[in-house]
Amino acid sequence: MTPAPIAVALDAPDLETAAHWASLVTPHVSTVKVGLELYLRYGPEVIASVRGASGVQVFLDLKLHDIPNTVAGAARAVARLKPAILTVHAAGGPAMIGAAVEALPATKIAAVTVLTSLSEADLERIGVAGPPDAAVRRLAVMAVGAGAQALVCSPREVAAVRAEVGPDITLITPGVRPAGAESQDQARVATPERAFADGADLLVIGRPITGSADPGATAAGIAAALRRTLADSGRGV
Repeated sequence: MTPAPIAVALDAPDLETAAHWASLVTPHVSTVKVGLELYLRYGPEVIASVRGASGVQVFLDLKLHDIPNTVAGAARAVARLKPAILTVHAAGGPAMIGAAVEALPATKIAAVTVLTSLSEADLERIGVAGPPDAAVRRLAVMAVGAGAQALVCSPREVAAVRAEVGPDITLITPGVRPAGAESQDQARVATPERAFADGADLLVIGRPITGSADPGATAAGIAAALRRTLADSGRGV
């Protein structure tokens, strides 16, 4: 059975737990996501540990944000790990995004628009005027123009972003919570079914899966529901 387009966020307290979670979910999902905390604690070895023998795609979520030369060097530094996706902050600007794309041509560079933890009030405090969806659309168009092949946005904005950037850009949506799950520290959330209906390509789901009693079974259940949704919509997996 084809794995569902889900990236399970392996926000684990240690390397062994992350590798165990990855082994449980990889039969059901296409991707596992390694974030900043896990990568900084264990370094590049974490990628091999979570990839295992399955060959699952690894989403390296480092959210690089620095001057173009530094980001290009950081991107080249992870090239040997062969991540399928690497994130940079769209707010770093077009030159920085372009430098990452040029430095890591075999990896899909995903530009993070507005963090899903930020509300409109938060954006106002940091000097970003207007509602989150307007900021997301502006950053999305700029990032794609700079060469980004993917964008990270909340499921609340994915339909608007899809309308802006067209069908060829991969849209990645964190802040996805199955019906009944707590939103936790995410401010702009939606269910997996809603996110896909609005045009998402890859869903990031962490604690609803990894915090469950049986992460493998939970991943399988969410994946099965998504396959039904995609089949009904004609998109399929």
